Amino acid sequence: MKSSNELRTLLRSIDHKGYPAYKSLAGSYRFPGYDLYIDHVQGDPFASPSSLHVEVGHERAGIPQHYYQKDCARIALQDYLTRCLGARFEDFNFKAKGSGKSGLLSVSRCGQEVLERSACQITKSGIIARFHVGFPAFGRTINAGELEKILFDFLPRCVESSLYYQKLDQKKVEQTVFLAEDQEAVRQLLMEHKLSAFVADGAILPRKSGVSELPLQGSVPFVSPDSMRRTFVLPHRGEISGMAVPQGITLIVGGGYHGKSTLLEALQAGVYNHIAGDGREFVITDDTAVKLRAEDGRSIRNVDISLFINDLPNQKDTVSFSTVDASGSTSQAAGVIESAEAGTRLLLIDEDTSATNFMLRDDFMQQVISREKEPITPFLERAVDLYERAGISTILVAGSSGAFFHIAHRILQMDCYHPIEITEQVKELCKEHTAPRIKAPGFVMPDFVRSLPQAGKKQSGRGRGGRPDDGRGRHEHRKIKTFGRDSFSLDKETVDLRYVEQLADSEQVNALAHLLRYGLEQVIDGKRTVRQIAELLADTLERKGWEPFCASYVPCGLARPRRQEIFACLNRYRGQKTD
Repeated sequence: MKSSNELRTLLRSIDHKGYPAYKSLAGSYRFPGYDLYIDHVQGDPFASPSSLHVEVGHERAGIPQHYYQKDCARIALQDYLTRCLGARFEDFNFKAKGSGKSGLLSVSRCGQEVLERSACQITKSGIIARFHVGFPAFGRTINAGELEKILFDFLPRCVESSLYYQKLDQKKVEQTVFLAEDQEAVRQLLMEHKLSAFVADGAILPRKSGVSELPLQGSVPFVSPDSMRRTFVLPHRGEISGMAVPQGITLIVGGGYHGKSTLLEALQAGVYNHIAGDGREFVITDDTAVKLRAEDGRSIRNVDISLFINDLPNQKDTVSFSTVDASGSTSQAAGVIESAEAGTRLLLIDEDTSATNFMLRDDFMQQVISREKEPITPFLERAVDLYERAGISTILVAGSSGAFFHIAHRILQMDCYHPIEITEQVKELCKEHTAPRIKAPGFVMPDFVRSLPQAGKKQSGRGRGGRPDDGRGRHEHRKIKTFGRDSFSLDKETVDLRYVEQLADSEQVNALAHLLRYGLEQVIDGKRTVRQIAELLADTLERKGWEPFCASYVPCGLARPRRQEIFACLNRYRGQKTD
């Protein structure tokens, strides 16, 4: 490792040279208090900025060890440090002048959720912080003086104030860790008490707008119905009370604009922890929960949807069903089976985004179109068995049909954002109405042995680690391009994730692209099942971190997806065309 003085000398030696000379800076340098790594140098001042990272030893950082011993606390602390570094970077962003992205200083922009990101990692030896810098230039001529200002003035000040415990707000550090440990305690209580979700009294559920996840000021605080209120004791907060939703089938009803979908959206976001001040800090949902919806036009590959769809007029096999253009009902049927394959214990469904013919068929329709002529077994007739025989609960928002009243274990009415349990009243009313058919025969869960075909090779040779070889000993990776939270492309093959609603951050989409690329290059062999592939990818990320999934260095800009989203990505990959 070179010294910081050697970096300064090298910088001055390339001043006013052509921009490609910046590439000579790649390497590692020892600064007072931390080590600096220049991982990747941009080829042009207008290109994506350069990737750098710093490593600070635990002794120098000084953060008490007990703050990052538990995974939940470590992840929360990493999130907090990333936010601190981002705030300091804002003070110096573009203070160094030049053309294009000259002077840019950036790190991951964190949202309301607490996610494990590549931007900051607390390891056994210390803290790693990854970020981007726009290397300054006048036109395409190196401006070494401005980069020297960034690396020897701005960056040391940012590192010191963001990663050294003595310079941090120590009370906020403690509060961050304690909140994470309390949230984890609630998640454990969900399992112990066989609950699907918990919504604390006083929670603020509405968001500021459709494009902002900040809490809406002046919102009605959540208050649990007395009949569903539970009180727990947490390690740091002490007593907390709120609505405990037992496992089973829960129906959320009410008039329009009274908060039904708002509650469901809070529950689907509750698979993640949230930062202090979000309002949903203690909206905690079973972390395997999947938001299910119709996805017209999505691809389906070899999924056994026979639990819901059989005897198609074209005689198409539904035990191993494939299509490149699914209807709303077939996509939602596949979604249930794929969710079960991914290990979900809870389905979250909004009637407004579901295929009506998949959800139910009323008596009148069954009289007009006989059961023998209808290939769809509606969700209404499978939901009870899904819970009783497969252990999959359902929370359903319904607004137009009372058929689900007959199978619900509990019914919540949202009235001006206030939840009221009306189970007993509704069950009395059900006695006055003819019950629809609520159970269909022949409930058999699939065996989940479907596999994915092996992807075509980019080149005829294979390099080390199973990576494609370009014929000259270099290992060529498939090219990745991401499009926010909506999708990514892998060598021009697009994976559409628009309707995977629990992806909270575009960095999770970026991570999924890297995981899929790794899977295609090293895991998907035509023999492993989808479940084996997804579990292998998730376990590799758990055990080895980001390194196996990246080419030559770990970039800033990756956020860990859940296992359920890894499954969703594999299920929406249409397949690589062979060369």
